[in-house]
Amino acid sequence: MIAIINTGCANINSVRFAFERLGVIPEVLSDPNQLAKFDRAVLPGVGHANVAIKRLNEQGWKEAINAYQKPLMGICLGMQMLCDYSEEGDVTGLGIIDGSIKALQTGDLTSPHMGWNNINVTKPHPLTQGISNDDQVYFVHSFAHELNDTTLASCEYGQAFSAIIAKDNYAGMQFHPEKSAKVGAQLLTNFMQWQV
Repeated sequence: MIAIINTGCANINSVRFAFERLGVIPEVLSDPNQLAKFDRAVLPGVGHANVAIKRLNEQGWKEAINAYQKPLMGICLGMQMLCDYSEEGDVTGLGIIDGSIKALQTGDLTSPHMGWNNINVTKPHPLTQGISNDDQVYFVHSFAHELNDTTLASCEYGQAFSAIIAKDNYAGMQFHPEKSAKVGAQLLTNFMQWQV
């Protein structure tokens, strides 16, 4: 059973529909006390980090997510919330995956980074099985995770940044796998098969 944590963000339904296309019916979960009974969980997110983290803390999700011992994947802002700190709103994250979220330095490029871009796998991992360098996925973001030893795949947009990160049973994708066609479907399938 897959839980989609109800963060109140706008991409919950698109994440749910992506799993349904793969033949899996996830449950949108609003009670953090029920999280442990699920085999894996997804933390979606779009919006402002400060507001989203505050909502997680107020609803009791921080403790439940930190105690979770099965595969959990954050998507976009959900990935950023798993990390130590975000410049967006100067907020402390959940502190699960090492690294800080900083404003994307796009130079002369348009911000936010929106649309299709290549990812490059930098470290083998069950989540990146079947993913090739230069596969394209769909991004919408203006803050990004630094490159560090949790980086599984990177991307370039004005600067290099982490596209996929993982530590222990936790992982995150800066892009939207639910909007990333066949590559996104492969990544979600990998997540459903990931054993930790």
